[in-house]
Amino acid sequence: MIVIENANQILTIPPGSTGPKRGWEMQDLGIIEKANIWIDNGKVVKISREKPEGEYEGIDAQGKIVLPGFVDPHTHPVFAGYRDFEFSLKLKGMSYEEITKMGGGINYTIKMTNESSYDEIFEQSSKRIRKMIEHGTLAAEAKSGYGVNVEREIMLLDIIRDLGEKYPIDLIPTFLLHFPPKNMDREKYIDEILKRMDVISKKAKFADVFCDSIAFNVIETKNFLTNAQKYGLKLRMHADEIEYIGCSSLGLKIHLKSVDHALKTPKTILRAYSKKDTVFVLLPGTPFMLFQKKYANARYMIENNIPVALGTDLNPNCYTENIQEIITLAVTQMKMSIEEAISAVTFNAAYSLDIHDKHGSIAPGRPANILIADVPSYTHFAYHFGINLIEKIIKDGKVVKI
Repeated sequence: MIVIENANQILTIPPGSTGPKRGWEMQDLGIIEKANIWIDNGKVVKISREKPEGEYEGIDAQGKIVLPGFVDPHTHPVFAGYRDFEFSLKLKGMSYEEITKMGGGINYTIKMTNESSYDEIFEQSSKRIRKMIEHGTLAAEAKSGYGVNVEREIMLLDIIRDLGEKYPIDLIPTFLLHFPPKNMDREKYIDEILKRMDVISKKAKFADVFCDSIAFNVIETKNFLTNAQKYGLKLRMHADEIEYIGCSSLGLKIHLKSVDHALKTPKTILRAYSKKDTVFVLLPGTPFMLFQKKYANARYMIENNIPVALGTDLNPNCYTENIQEIITLAVTQMKMSIEEAISAVTFNAAYSLDIHDKHGSIAPGRPANILIADVPSYTHFAYHFGINLIEKIIKDGKVVKI
């Protein structure tokens, strides 16, 4: 038996009334002050202000807060190489599209990943996974996408599986149709992938497409996603990051668990999602690292009852494993409240990945995936920026040591 004692605040993060938290529900963190949490056999047994008795292992949380482990619903952690050289190009005013066309961007990472061995990619990716855990992420979606070649993409899914088995984090694998390969017909490329979907569907939980002006169009996206769905994969979509070409509109016709990025999604399309349980996964780190001023319209989404989650978009262009920094960006750049941002990196993020039965909330009977932060109030997650505020990590009832 473990008892977390004397917590200044316990953020239980109750679920939304109809599934994901939306609208005013995102303000409700379910705070219990000056209380204890009993943990046994990997699960939360009780949350109470009463004093613990008998034999137990005590963890002192006096003057600190306790909250669910963070869930990162959008990451690209499995790749080789870095793109720090692009910074000077961005400073000169070059756009993401221009850098990609001249051989940088996604094409560069694809090249580096395809020239690297399983062991090299695994080692580089391991460092990222450890950093994610250190900063409090206990579950994350992890995408393929930098292999492009079908067999390479399958290898990346195997690396995601092996990373999840090695480290105390739940990695949810997504097969990502990321970028059209050079010198190959796009329709033929998609057909080649669909021919291997029997194998892919055993290694991934979700299918995703980068649907945008520089990647795949709406027709190609629909073809891939509807066929992937036939194999039991649930659907996600990179949409409207660079331009609106109708990608998010497709989600009104086929069921998407998430629409991600959504920087250019029209308000008319957003309103149509207000009664759906599709979660909009917003990634403020991406426009921040592209030196852009426009961010996703989080305030409009929340005020129109659209479920919102937040992710790092960890990738060579937006290189951060620290979801705490994403909370800061969400508050300062997208004008989300601190409460909304915390709901967005816990329960709503878990809901978008179908793991909200295990992550994103603290309650008796649920797995004990819990963080202790050395701050007196949750408000410090936006106020005290640039450092790691997490002091102790508990995964499935066990204290984690990285």
